[in-house]
Amino acid sequence: MFLWGSNARDAHPIWFHHLLKGIQNGARLHVVDPRRTSSAEWADVWLGLNVGSDIALSNAMAREIIHAGLHDETFIARGTTGFEAFRDSVEPYTLELAAAATGIPADVIRDSAHQYAKADRAMICWTLGITEHHNAVDNVVSLINLALLTGHVGRYGCGCNPLRGQNNVQGGGDMGALPNKLPGFQDVDNPEHRTKFERVWKRDILPEIGLNLTEMMYAMEHKELTALYVIGENPAQSDADATHVAHLLDQLDHLVVQEIFLTKTAQLAHVVFPATATWAEGEGTVTNSERRVQRVRKAVEPPGEARDELWIMSELAKRMGRGWGHPSAEDVWDELRSLSPDHAGMSYARLDALGGLQWPCRDETDPGTLFLHARLWDEDPAKRGRLAPFSVVQHEGPVEQPSDEYPLTLTTGRRLESYNTGVQTGGYLSPLHRGESLDLSPEDAARLGIEQGDMVQVTSRRGTVQAPAHIDRGLRAGVVFMTLHFPDAIATNLLTINATDPRSGTAEFKACAVRVEPIRVAHSVGARRAEPFAAAGDD
Repeated sequence: MFLWGSNARDAHPIWFHHLLKGIQNGARLHVVDPRRTSSAEWADVWLGLNVGSDIALSNAMAREIIHAGLHDETFIARGTTGFEAFRDSVEPYTLELAAAATGIPADVIRDSAHQYAKADRAMICWTLGITEHHNAVDNVVSLINLALLTGHVGRYGCGCNPLRGQNNVQGGGDMGALPNKLPGFQDVDNPEHRTKFERVWKRDILPEIGLNLTEMMYAMEHKELTALYVIGENPAQSDADATHVAHLLDQLDHLVVQEIFLTKTAQLAHVVFPATATWAEGEGTVTNSERRVQRVRKAVEPPGEARDELWIMSELAKRMGRGWGHPSAEDVWDELRSLSPDHAGMSYARLDALGGLQWPCRDETDPGTLFLHARLWDEDPAKRGRLAPFSVVQHEGPVEQPSDEYPLTLTTGRRLESYNTGVQTGGYLSPLHRGESLDLSPEDAARLGIEQGDMVQVTSRRGTVQAPAHIDRGLRAGVVFMTLHFPDAIATNLLTINATDPRSGTAEFKACAVRVEPIRVAHSVGARRAEPFAAAGDD
């Protein structure tokens, strides 16, 4: 098992307990992370790479696997395309080059590559340490390359697994909350897909791919998007370069927020719809990281003025001239099943009786799909369908490199007891809460004359915050760490860069250049807004 760019012990603790069972049964764990995290403490091997050097590592592992003759030639010929171009592209990535780029000893890279390739069953799991970079998609496909190279895909106990950071991220994608997809991951620019939705919805669907979040911010800045409807999201505090984001939200002609708390984003809104916490106060479904759709049942009545989210949207539709009536959650689900082949066999009755089903589940006799891509192993070429392509990607490194003025790299992440911007967890007492801090290595602390608990000032090209120092022996010199869990006290995202991946739109939360200075006189803990507002592209 490779846990790559993921501190799952803190960010996915329930899933991590399942991983620990595997370790106790003899599985080997390799953790790839710039920090020696609580997850890395359980690893057989910790590959402590330099921030943003993931492709240098994966390409070097691929080259070593090929040179050692450990690649699965049968699977490559049967189930993939583009191997020759990929093989040529990784040839420059020697172990020595990778060691210089990543900071990982060459023999550790070689041994990890051999162990992965030789394993009967192996998988790579990743999270935001891979995706929150300006080259997020390249990072992901570089890991997919390793799985294709070794045939660790399409078989039980193998695969590539992005661990979802929130409880229904997968379900949101399933339902079409993506700019290029209709529900069931059907392409909006495919006429056949659009036609069946148009028939049911009785409306034309534009054959155009919509905007992702980053593109929406750009459109707001250029007055091309002047109204926004935000459901269950807090971009004023969760997005990179938060000062600029708050400025964009504040200048909208019309901002509507549908939420269970009055978040910072909701406080900027012209209209707030108080919604139910669906996991306890409503009916529906949830889809987890293994594509398992499960029922959600109402357990308590919502408080005060809160209303079911389906009721809110139905009432909006009525006021906009489209009377939907008031369909139940099951009514909506059955409409989805009629339009999405992957969900067709998942009636509420079956979900209740079986405790959930994994899509694809194409009819009422289908038991669901335990793992994906088994078709790539089929002897019959017609049954393999579209083959899996290798991708040629190159190491780039972070957009902002350390400099004399900003000599440290800030990377961000999560802690076990807190959740995202702290709206839900910040109001509860926990013995694990220690508030926000600037975590730094013992070496950097000694060089800067900083001791545990000292107040420090952290400055990037976008802003400045003040925080207490926490000395973390799991950090390497040159890397500092913060979270975004306590933005009301310390707004970490004033520092982060709004450089984004051009294909996924994700921001580079995992790498920006900062300087850290000890504060020698008393200061209040908090954040100072950077003025003037940073503009997109100023970074």
